[in-house]
Amino acid sequence: MSERVMQELGLLVLTALANAPRHGYAIAQEVKAITDGRVVPRTGALYGALDRMLADGLIEVEREEIVDSRVRRVFALSEAGRERLVLETERLAVTVREARRRLGMDGTAPVT
Repeated sequence: MSERVMQELGLLVLTALANAPRHGYAIAQEVKAITDGRVVPRTGALYGALDRMLADGLIEVEREEIVDSRVRRVFALSEAGRERLVLETERLAVTVREARRRLGMDGTAPVT
């Protein structure tokens, strides 16, 4: 997820980690909450995204815990991930402003 446009799940995962470290299941629940249930990440898709973001340095493993004899990793946003989330947020805000302008949702006539 270098400088290419970030896919929605990646953006949602970074958003879920923006205010607190979380383990995988908690990230999935946070994504569901952020999207009002519109996005419910499948386990494979979520862990694939987490692995890619780890490799890209956008997130890091804050700690590992043993829960029910299994290792549970707790992920945190890295500084690079925070910077990327800011960049993506700004990029999306520009797109939303332009869409609203073209639809006439900003108080002006729609662009034709």
